[in-house]
Amino acid sequence: MTARQKVLKRTFDLTAAIAGLVALSPVLFALMLGARLTSPGPALYRQKRIGRFGSSFTVLKVRTMRHSPFDAGSHITIARDDRITRYGTFLRRHKLDELPQLWNVLKGEMSFVGPRPDVPGYADQLRGDERRILDLRPGITGPASLYFRDEEDLLAEVDEPVEHNDQILYPMKTRLNLKYLDSWSFSRDLGYLFITFVPSANRWLRLVPDREPPGESIGGSG
Repeated sequence: MTARQKVLKRTFDLTAAIAGLVALSPVLFALMLGARLTSPGPALYRQKRIGRFGSSFTVLKVRTMRHSPFDAGSHITIARDDRITRYGTFLRRHKLDELPQLWNVLKGEMSFVGPRPDVPGYADQLRGDERRILDLRPGITGPASLYFRDEEDLLAEVDEPVEHNDQILYPMKTRLNLKYLDSWSFSRDLGYLFITFVPSANRWLRLVPDREPPGESIGGSG
């Protein structure tokens, strides 16, 4: 990305985050209230993630799991995970738990579109050219997130979800994120955002490649 492209991307993020926080604040308040009323614990879930240039930040979500003061359990979440509340299942299905990340975008810790922010340890697996991904701010949505929209269901189908994530899914996400970086354009970012809300739009936008069998290269344009 050129310096001009980076300014354009950040300007859009800043403007859209402010507009989103103002317009959606009643919705966000209602979602947080729902989390408090449906299970004991705080409304927001905070977790350390790795962002741009490998720096850490605290990502915000509406809490969807039963509260544990020690944040116990695997960092991998699968469908029908016992830790997820009934209300949390609804939020996760519609991606509403991600709304507080508008604040992360406003602060410059995240972008609307980009790689999902990883928990500590995963960035250490990036080698050589792959580390260019750390030049990007993590995104609320992006090609890898859309490609693996049903990630929790995929992980629920395997015997070793952590191993499957580390050996199969994470390398595929890395390839998708590199392709995103190398082919970045503002119109593509708008396209990814549109597909996030209208998945069927990918049929004619063709930004997210068709699902490939595990172990095969990822085709498509984005």
